[in-house]
Amino acid sequence: MLCDGSPDPSVQPEINTYISLWRDDSENQIQKVLEECALTLELEKELDFLLGDGPEPSIAEQYQETLLSLQNLIHYKLNQATEELLKFANYNSDIDTGNMQTVVKDNNITLCLWANLNKNPRFKGYKFEEVGLGFELPKPLAVIEVAVRILHTRYDHLSHHSEREQLQKRRSMMEAILTQNTESSAAVHNGKMEGERDESESSKQVEECHSVRSESRKRSAVSVISAKEGRKSSSVKLLEEGESQMEEITTTLESDQHDPYPSPAEPVTDTDVHIVDLQQFTPLGGVFYFDLFHMPPQSRTVKGWEMRELLDTGLQVFPYPTEQSRIQSSTSVKLDEHSNTTVASLPVGVTVALPHSVLFLEDPQVARWDPIGQHWRTDCISETSYDAESRTISFQMTAFYAFTLLQETYANMPFQSWELRPLGQDSALFTITGALIEVSITVKGKQCMLHTEETKDLDHLLGKWMSPSELQKAMRKAGINIFVNEYSDKYVSINLKDPLIEHAVYEQMALMSSAVAFSWSRWNAQCRQEHLVLQACEQMEVGPVAEEAWSLYLLGAQRNQHLKMKEQEDSFSPELAEGSEFHSTFLHMLRQDMSTEGQARVRQSHHLYIDTVQRLLCATRVLTYS
Repeated sequence: MLCDGSPDPSVQPEINTYISLWRDDSENQIQKVLEECALTLELEKELDFLLGDGPEPSIAEQYQETLLSLQNLIHYKLNQATEELLKFANYNSDIDTGNMQTVVKDNNITLCLWANLNKNPRFKGYKFEEVGLGFELPKPLAVIEVAVRILHTRYDHLSHHSEREQLQKRRSMMEAILTQNTESSAAVHNGKMEGERDESESSKQVEECHSVRSESRKRSAVSVISAKEGRKSSSVKLLEEGESQMEEITTTLESDQHDPYPSPAEPVTDTDVHIVDLQQFTPLGGVFYFDLFHMPPQSRTVKGWEMRELLDTGLQVFPYPTEQSRIQSSTSVKLDEHSNTTVASLPVGVTVALPHSVLFLEDPQVARWDPIGQHWRTDCISETSYDAESRTISFQMTAFYAFTLLQETYANMPFQSWELRPLGQDSALFTITGALIEVSITVKGKQCMLHTEETKDLDHLLGKWMSPSELQKAMRKAGINIFVNEYSDKYVSINLKDPLIEHAVYEQMALMSSAVAFSWSRWNAQCRQEHLVLQACEQMEVGPVAEEAWSLYLLGAQRNQHLKMKEQEDSFSPELAEGSEFHSTFLHMLRQDMSTEGQARVRQSHHLYIDTVQRLLCATRVLTYS
């Protein structure tokens, strides 16, 4: 047990006891439930932290099971609290509308509940003004005893199911290909394949594989504007016309066998275009559970006695469209004799104010949760409209679904420029000008702090000192993503570089960052993948670097050189600067012309500061993604 009396989630008996006691607890008052939910969410964060440490597989599986049990328990208790509120709906009905509507919220959860007590056939919808959430009901539902709940959780307990499913598909596909390749190799070994390939044929295949890879890279080298328009035009990344999924992955595997610097594995693209690719899109602002329930029996007063029917069925979902509605829809049967509209054409409407803790760089998209397939989908959603001034989005759905708001993961990429300049001993400012906004990160020791021009609704994030991993997680959650992973190059136009050379340069930049400023160069995109070009200069004072102070450097695996040319010149020249010579490492080249004061500051750099800067550089990969 922890110091505050809460259970230790890493101790299985303690957490199991906690889960059992809370599940059996008959206290269903909404405020008490929200308090217990807040504690449970803290336990989840502790488990996430423990999983991030990379425990043994058996321990990790135990933590995952505990995490899933806690998530299911939270939703179970929220349903119980909802049922408790609805049991007493007639006592809390509104005088003006005759219905019950209420809003209960805390830092993690917002619960909006509406009970149809009046059953007015002219009712169209209701908006919970204080939280910016609203709904519209079709006429058939306005005359039925139903309840509508919009439960907004600022956490996301659904997306990880889809991520796991997509990862399993990816692994299954790769394993199938590898198994097929292994069987083919065995057949060759046993002499079951006809003929043998000579050296010339092998060389030809190598060239063909490299040609495939080269053509693929050429296709990805498009402008920022065309890339942005292309991503807007479709919610899911499709393979090129005429190429099957298996052929694409097989080509990648074959070329990787010969390419010394293979690119990351291709994410498996589902054949269903409505399934959201969570590598390309990121759910932001949590999850909105949009539900329709049967009204539980209300109490009646008879001769001074309050009577209530007690049921043990719990909160019951009202099916919409109903089975009868589906039959009518499939046979095109009309709603009534005087109507030209079938039930299937009567969607439900939703209005959502964008969460304040999230920055949407582009108009948000909407996806609904498919509980059967365990993924987000973009079908069954129509009439979507976004009001940028009021930051509200409205849309219609064919039924009641949980939904979320999406943003392109790499909307702010590729980067237009970047700069890393020192602010003193063990301190630096890392600035990235993205495709849409500029982001700056101050590094001091092992801590980082975010700055950005977009300050609205980001008070919880801006000006806060965090570790690099905490900052990355918080920025992604807030919609400000400048970080890449092994699949990012499938969605962003990049300057392909040798990863070994690239990461070696990041390491040397981090070592020198207390006294040397570094910056983007337009010539980096002009050179081949085995070379990098960037600007650098010694900077001992706090402030912007003078334009004439920058020097241009051409870096490679074995030879690094200080160039004579400047960034502004019209053509590239590999000519060495006067008095300079080749060096085996970038580090030694910079030290050659550094002042005594600068060398002393570099020697005194703390290893945690160096590690923090290097982690930021490796996480953003500015030499490849700008």
